[in-house]
Amino acid sequence: MEKTFNLKRREDGIALLVMDVPGETMNTLKAEFAEEVTQVLNEIQSDSAIKGLVLISGKPDSFVAGADIGMLDACKTAEDARTLSSQGHQVFAQLEGLNIPVVAAIHGACLGGGLELAMACHQRVCSDDGKTMLGLPEVQLGLLPGGGGTQRLPRLVGVTTALDMMLTGKQIRPKQALKMGLVDDMVPASILEQTAIEMALKGKLSRVKPKQPLMNRVLESNGVGRNIIFDQAAKQVMKKTQGNYPAPAKIIDCVRQGMDKGMQKGLEVEARHFAELVMTPESAAMRAVFFAITEMKKETGAGDTKPAKVKKAVVLGGGLMGGGIASVTTTKAKIPVRVKDINEKGLSNALSYAYKLLDTRVKRRHMRATERDQLMALMTTTTDYRGVKDADIVVEAVFEDLALKHQMVKDIERECGPDTIFASNTSSLPITQIAQAAERPENVIGLHYFSPVDKMPLVEVIAHAGTSPQTIATTVAFAKKQGKTPIVVQDCAGFYVNRILALYMNEAAQVLLEGQSVENLDKALVKFGFPVGPITLLDEVGIDVGAKISPILEKELGSRFVAPAAFDKLMADDRKGRKNGKGFYLYGDKAPKKGKKVDETVYSVLGITPSGALDHNQISRRCIVQMLNEAARCLEEGIIASPRDGDIGALFGIGFPPFLGGPFRYMDTLGSKRLVEMLESYQQQFGDRFAPCELLKKMAAEDGSFFPV
Repeated sequence: MEKTFNLKRREDGIALLVMDVPGETMNTLKAEFAEEVTQVLNEIQSDSAIKGLVLISGKPDSFVAGADIGMLDACKTAEDARTLSSQGHQVFAQLEGLNIPVVAAIHGACLGGGLELAMACHQRVCSDDGKTMLGLPEVQLGLLPGGGGTQRLPRLVGVTTALDMMLTGKQIRPKQALKMGLVDDMVPASILEQTAIEMALKGKLSRVKPKQPLMNRVLESNGVGRNIIFDQAAKQVMKKTQGNYPAPAKIIDCVRQGMDKGMQKGLEVEARHFAELVMTPESAAMRAVFFAITEMKKETGAGDTKPAKVKKAVVLGGGLMGGGIASVTTTKAKIPVRVKDINEKGLSNALSYAYKLLDTRVKRRHMRATERDQLMALMTTTTDYRGVKDADIVVEAVFEDLALKHQMVKDIERECGPDTIFASNTSSLPITQIAQAAERPENVIGLHYFSPVDKMPLVEVIAHAGTSPQTIATTVAFAKKQGKTPIVVQDCAGFYVNRILALYMNEAAQVLLEGQSVENLDKALVKFGFPVGPITLLDEVGIDVGAKISPILEKELGSRFVAPAAFDKLMADDRKGRKNGKGFYLYGDKAPKKGKKVDETVYSVLGITPSGALDHNQISRRCIVQMLNEAARCLEEGIIASPRDGDIGALFGIGFPPFLGGPFRYMDTLGSKRLVEMLESYQQQFGDRFAPCELLKKMAAEDGSFFPV
């Protein structure tokens, strides 16, 4: 077998330990490496000719991307997981205990176990390359750093900074890493190895403590002060997670015990808490999401069909969506884009939108001004169709008007080449109807982005019956280059995400009209795990948008999509939400400086007096089962290809709680029989909009599940 760790001795007494996992594009740590690493370290320890060690990656663009998550699924018990963590502790302690200077030379991803490995070295130097990122993102998998990270990070960068990194899972850029003391030097990638060698030749140096704000230094210097930090962190975590995620509290406990009782005690606590978290349903669900995303990255969306290369894109419409789509095309995909709008104002808006996003990165020192200007040069504008003939894909982002979209299709077929893809960013109109105006319907597809485009990770790629596999594969590849996670869905009104969201929002509105307060309703669904409540979401998206989509869904999909008459009352009062400063909540001068406050006049507009205070579980359950039922129906109808795609669509498109794994994993947790019983009970109380779909009834009868048990 090929080795992963290769020792290269130099004449000056410095040895290079090169990590290069055979057959993999990135390095990840695996349990089976422990024996190999131990042997190499024993060899180094016994060789008096070796005066210093440099740990470096043999991969061109990554140091170590983390530990192999697949190891955790092999753990049958908490003891198995604890053994994994303890094994990592032993190997890293052996590395740290070498009596020669050990320097980590970091270029590219240095995450999770990779950063824990680097922190076990005596010094660290990183490249100033944009690909270099450092972090401990384990909390995003429902875990904590199990290789000593909860102990070494606070000792390197301070308790407050370490907690911030571990509780958010944020990734740190090279300049920031140097400033906080996570690395000791930062150099161009071209001289990274040589710099690390020179550092090793200088011998072990006493570390200079990182500069910290005065308050942090004062609090962290004594037990009483540290307790204040830990208590505040715990309060903030509870407020943010609503107690749905067990990992953050255990991270705080690891750091607290390690700082109060010493590193050895901290490592024992870390191994125990890590093992407990591995066995939680929350972590299992979040790891399943990780594997699903990894799997989807390899897929074209059209079987074996290979995508065509997109060298130039055109965006029709310079509004908020158009500007956002153009921006991610240039900044993420590095593809030239031409924005077409009917007037200069729209074009100016698109350019300023893109510039503002890039300039924010310049101000934060994440990008040089020259890089910003180079990316902006990729975006050009026109008020007619000049400069669009050579476009490989055209993304339409105009108003939700079928006649207008038909005109766009005809214009593009006239002005562009025979192979140009026409992708519509419609949020509700069936792609089949848009393609009716096309001479080449095989080139027509839906590409549904979510707002704001620069932040929302999901896109729905919507194929109608005549869309060619080549068009699907090319569009999926284009979306991935934009940094998006695409799911391929079949054509229908509302597609997948808006369809399951509509019933959830409609039910929330029904609960509101029955007398629940806006605050209680929103709190119930935030407690369930959504980032915001349904009423807040409606204000953000736009009440007018909901009012426009509802009739389309009702017409195409039936009476269960009938929206409460409340929409009409709100629109008659010109309540569109945040966009015009008038909705369910107060905005502008009327809004409080901190937090949110309900606009109490909305109750009189709706003709209700909030009086009920239903239990949060009762409220959330009633809204959620509507979403679950419709998600199952979408799978039944073939709108989505798999439960996996349905989960990713809901997680990334509407913020379904990650710790539940998505609607389909959550349905498996509830059990199909129990879910059908709940739906039938609601059907008796509130009507046929709760009637369970045939797939769920069949699964309940057979005790079936969406994922293998």
